[in-house]
Amino acid sequence: MKFVLIFGPQAVGKMTVGQEVEKITDLKLFHNHMTIELLEPFLGFSPEMWKLSNLFREEIFKAVANSEMAGMIFTYVWAFDQQEDWDYVDKVCEIFEAKGASIYFVELEVDLDERLERNKSPHRLEHKPTKRNVDWSEKELKKTMEEYRLNSYEGEVKRDNYIKINNTKLSAIEVAKIISERFNL
Repeated sequence: MKFVLIFGPQAVGKMTVGQEVEKITDLKLFHNHMTIELLEPFLGFSPEMWKLSNLFREEIFKAVANSEMAGMIFTYVWAFDQQEDWDYVDKVCEIFEAKGASIYFVELEVDLDERLERNKSPHRLEHKPTKRNVDWSEKELKKTMEEYRLNSYEGEVKRDNYIKINNTKLSAIEVAKIISERFNL
């Protein structure tokens, strides 16, 4: 079993890259908005929504880790200056590691101007209804960037299977090929 965690700030292409990795491997994509889009219409962006989202994700992770699947790709916005995010990543990885899975970390970074363009792309808006209010989404993207550190410092992520890719000028297909080849997926 393989667990690929693709992380980075909003609109760097985590979901789109994950979709391309899914196409060229036996792994299934579980992007972070799958639970958000399910729950937000009922609860808004409330503490209850985030609590349920995390519970759903954890149960899905456990079910996959216990299955015969080849593995999973998961996307996540990781605030490196927040200990609770480090703890969350450790907890998720432990679910898979306890079942003998190999863990792969893929960090994406993209220039701000490109992220703002990607934030309003038709593909993103098709898969993420909560981002369709582009003015709100752009303000949230900028606010989050000011409040949190959403990319790691060099040497901060201490995983053997780790790659950091600046995909500002790369297509999702190119990035997926880099990931697949690097980790032999």
